[in-house]
Amino acid sequence: MRESMEFDVVIVGAGPSGLSTAIRLKQLNADLNVCVLEKGSEVGAHILSGAVFEPRALNELFPDWQELGAPLTTPVTKDEVYLLKGEQGEREIPHALVPKPMVNDGNYIISVGNLCRWLAEQAEGLGVEVFPGFAAAEILFHEDGSVKGVATGDMGVSASGEQLATYMEGMELHARYTVFSEGCRGHLGKQLIERFNLDQGKDPQHYAIGIKELWQIPADKHQPGLVIHGSGWPLEDASGGFFLYHGDNQQVMVGLIVDLNYKNPWMSPYEEFQRLKHHPLLAQYLTGGERVSYGARAIAKGGWNALPSMTMPGALLVGCDAGTLNVAKIKGTHTAMKSGMIGAEALAQVLADESKAWDSTFAQLFDASWLKEELYQTRNFAPAMHKFGTLLGGAFNFVDQNLFKLPFTLHDTSLDHAQLLPADQAPKIDYPKPDGKLSFDRLSSVYLSNTNHEEDQPCHLVLKDSTIPTGENLTRFAEPAQRYCPAGVYEIIEQDGGPKLQINAQNCLHCKTCDIKDPAQNITWVTPEGTGGPNYPNM
Repeated sequence: MRESMEFDVVIVGAGPSGLSTAIRLKQLNADLNVCVLEKGSEVGAHILSGAVFEPRALNELFPDWQELGAPLTTPVTKDEVYLLKGEQGEREIPHALVPKPMVNDGNYIISVGNLCRWLAEQAEGLGVEVFPGFAAAEILFHEDGSVKGVATGDMGVSASGEQLATYMEGMELHARYTVFSEGCRGHLGKQLIERFNLDQGKDPQHYAIGIKELWQIPADKHQPGLVIHGSGWPLEDASGGFFLYHGDNQQVMVGLIVDLNYKNPWMSPYEEFQRLKHHPLLAQYLTGGERVSYGARAIAKGGWNALPSMTMPGALLVGCDAGTLNVAKIKGTHTAMKSGMIGAEALAQVLADESKAWDSTFAQLFDASWLKEELYQTRNFAPAMHKFGTLLGGAFNFVDQNLFKLPFTLHDTSLDHAQLLPADQAPKIDYPKPDGKLSFDRLSSVYLSNTNHEEDQPCHLVLKDSTIPTGENLTRFAEPAQRYCPAGVYEIIEQDGGPKLQINAQNCLHCKTCDIKDPAQNITWVTPEGTGGPNYPNM
């Protein structure tokens, strides 16, 4: 039998929602025994976000965050929104026509990874046990079907399944309640949503891939606090948008978000991002600079209409594991934190009084919160963009957010993975070669993500049917995994006179795009050994 440890609350994932849950729990009841598991090598290693941060939840969690040294040092000083018209053209959107949720007065340009590192310090100061480098690989259940806790993955297992000299059996962590805060498309959260039918009656979740780079730029080009958002080129056959944020220390964060409901199987979100940086609007800041870091992560964009029930017997989903991101604001950190704080308040009540019903206690607190109001008020934003496109969707959202709230709800019941056209019905895209100054190849980018996995371990990208990639996916869609993966994990190679899918799992950024976009839903992302994956600095 595996060794086990007992806790009042086990939290899976040391992101903003998980750490906020832990902190609020200890603020409410210092005697609770709380632990946080983090699969990354350190807290923040796997955290990737834009990010413009709204401090509303942090103000509630730590009213004195400035005195405590929270890493919020660059307030937003200016907002600019553009529509790019081809490789050279642009049109700035007048401030008065920008939907209100996109206005960033009072917000900060931050590294969410560094915010999580700071939150972990606060949590440990309150007595929370934080365990980085341990991946929760399995959900444990009581005989009655309620969640009992999680088990960490075995370490030191070879690719063929044999125990190596470094073998260490996983450990069970049992809890009165378990909180799942794994981020977007959490692999345990995905199982729980299916097992407990948490998404019954909801729209399907919708996703995007966000690709980001951190640049050090010349001082004369740096404008601390400048926030630039935009849409249009190069995404002529897909929806999404770009960002460029001027942080501190002469650094800018630049990225592209591509909705994963795109139709052209020849499209590569990575290559679209490399093209984007050559547009004069962005190139004026990046030229002469140096790329410091690179990463990618899936984003849950369904919002209110796709938000599953967050409670189940013995457990709770919070943050992007549930899908609490506010698409209209292009922000999810403050909503993730608030969801964890609401969860903590509900947990504190039911742990103190077992006669209280878990589901209704959480529901009452959630319904009374600004989180519910914020998500509900912006429920139509993403469906409008999907249904009507950038221009008409933008006009719809301006009316809905700035003039008067429309009394109906738009729904989008399409499935992202089912949108691809057959390759012979879509135009091929000829991407330019990278110039090594503004645009780069994938492998040099992965190098900057500090990604590493133990090579001799079972592949964490599991195929349900090994014949699909070189069968249906290759013949019908030209195997799109070669292009939608931002890290070059998937390659079709010729071997023994025929095509074979090669999976370079060592490169995996843990973005989850393959788990989402594969047209056959044939790829399942599971946790590799703890500490594996990217190690993002200041992202």
